[in-house]
Amino acid sequence: MGKTRTRGALRSYSQVVPGALGRVLVVDDNKVIRQLIRVNLEVEGFEVVTAADGAECLDVVQQVRPDVITLDVVMPRLDGLRTAARLRSEPSTQDVPVAIVSACTRYEVESGLAVGVDAFLSKPFEPAELLGVVRQLCRNGRRPGVRSGRMGERAEEAGGRTRR
Repeated sequence: MGKTRTRGALRSYSQVVPGALGRVLVVDDNKVIRQLIRVNLEVEGFEVVTAADGAECLDVVQQVRPDVITLDVVMPRLDGLRTAARLRSEPSTQDVPVAIVSACTRYEVESGLAVGVDAFLSKPFEPAELLGVVRQLCRNGRRPGVRSGRMGERAEEAGGRTRR
């Protein structure tokens, strides 16, 4: 059998830029929430790029090469869960950590886990929680079994599955 060579995932921003803390692609249809997340991450040294919905996220993710993607669930054109599923289906983005930052139902948490979401953070959130989730995902990358933030705990209390 002959050897084949496949193109692997693109290197992320922090792998290319020495000393970079990380680049985060923030996807939310609410401009105020995008700005809130942006400011909290930039103050801590992250570079932030934003998108207004899942379709825009998929349009820019190859050029941006983020270390982490945060997604709202309810957005026009392409929601966060379908966006996460599309990111997981593409070889170049399948290993980029994805965190859902949204006021999700138990069903949405379970659906997120099924498509490979790495962490959940419930709105409203504390800035320290957001930073903790993003730092952990930047540092550790995608790992099966990651659970972060209050939403995972709420899903567990409700009998839902969480990643550990």
